[in-house]
Amino acid sequence: MREFERLVELVARLRGPAGCPWDRAQTHDSLKGMLLEEAYETIAAIESGDPEALEDELGDLLLHIVFQAQIAREAGEFDIEAVLEKLNEKLLRRHPHVFGGPEAKDAAEVRRRWEEIKDQEARKGALPPLPALIAARKAQEQSAYAGRGEVSGDGLRSLLGPGEPEEEIGKLLFRVVALARAVGVEPELALRRATERFLRGE
Repeated sequence: MREFERLVELVARLRGPAGCPWDRAQTHDSLKGMLLEEAYETIAAIESGDPEALEDELGDLLLHIVFQAQIAREAGEFDIEAVLEKLNEKLLRRHPHVFGGPEAKDAAEVRRRWEEIKDQEARKGALPPLPALIAARKAQEQSAYAGRGEVSGDGLRSLLGPGEPEEEIGKLLFRVVALARAVGVEPELALRRATERFLRGE
């Protein structure tokens, strides 16, 4: 924990009057692109199987979290302690099988309960602020775990070629994007709207 406290102190100093002009100039909004880049770089490090690279990228990702919290602290909104407190409360709330609630028989049961609790906390029909493909997948998963019905892909399997499923799905998505371009539709927006209709039960 000492190193974490040191990081918080270093970021506060970088943002302070005698700190770094670049760091002082940053805002929540100006850091969005870099935060996204760090998330992708962390994923790339995981996929590389290189522990040293992952260690480094996790540090960069953590820096962004502490940096955003420091900006909020300066604005009188919240601080890193509030972030940690809310996270701890969420972990307790979403793991009742560990912290005094009914037991879960397996990982699938844990996931189902997690999604049920998350669904209760979320706004009805709200689309997660994620890229459209990820949001669509999560909406379908949450629907299945919450018992509202599964969206099956079985009837679409005939669209796949003889190659590996990942490769064939990639080709299919690429063609859907080409179709959207041909008819003048933005595919990201089209999928987001379809997912929103699904969440509303339409």
